[in-house]
Amino acid sequence: MKRMGMIFRAKANKALDRAEDPRETLDYSYQKQLELLQKVRRGVADVATSRKRLELQLNQLQGQSAKLEDQGRKALALGREDLAREALSRRAALQQQVTDLETQHQTLQGEEEKLTLAAQRLQAKVDAFRTKKETIKATYTAAQAQTRIGEAFSGISEEMGDVGLAIQRAEDKTAQLQARAGAIDELLASGALDDPSGMAKDDIAAELDRISGGTDVELELQRMKAELAGGSGAEKQAIEGGNGAAGAAGQQDAQQQNSPHRFDKQ
Repeated sequence: MKRMGMIFRAKANKALDRAEDPRETLDYSYQKQLELLQKVRRGVADVATSRKRLELQLNQLQGQSAKLEDQGRKALALGREDLAREALSRRAALQQQVTDLETQHQTLQGEEEKLTLAAQRLQAKVDAFRTKKETIKATYTAAQAQTRIGEAFSGISEEMGDVGLAIQRAEDKTAQLQARAGAIDELLASGALDDPSGMAKDDIAAELDRISGGTDVELELQRMKAELAGGSGAEKQAIEGGNGAAGAAGQQDAQQQNSPHRFDKQ
């Protein structure tokens, strides 16, 4: 069970490491710092509100104390010492409350100053972290782009690897088709394969066609020379005799092509 737990934690850590983006982590940390700064500012505002409330109560109690003092002075002037004593007694009780409120006011004012200073320091840290965060994000983005460009140029990236495999497969198929086409042409030329279209010829037929074609060209050339020269009947007979000789020579060459010695030479 311990080994399985360790393997599971290792797999989970590796998966989280692949899924983690430092830029997102930095943005999340910055957001948390902003939330903390907002809480500190809210605390400063709450302390300032309490301090202001105490100041209002102090002003009210001081007004009542001044009023009781004035009433006691008037009662004493009228000869009502008892009323003056009562007024002074009430004024003494209010004065005790004023003293307590002044103590609380000083405490809240000290807390407010501390929170204000802490908020200022935290604001400075948040600003510094934001600058550093943006710098790290820009550096990470540049490094990531540089790595991708290097992988693309070197062909080790996943996308370029797929493209390279596709090109290799296309080249292999092309080479295979070229080899197959060359083999079929050789087999058709040697007569090992039948051509249904009747266009393919073996070597002997091609040689015979070449010889007969060359003889026809020579005969046509001699006929055109005789016409241009305006030759006599004797010349025409000589040309016709030449045609017969050339025909005989063509037949002799054809017999040599069909003879077994011709095959042996080939």
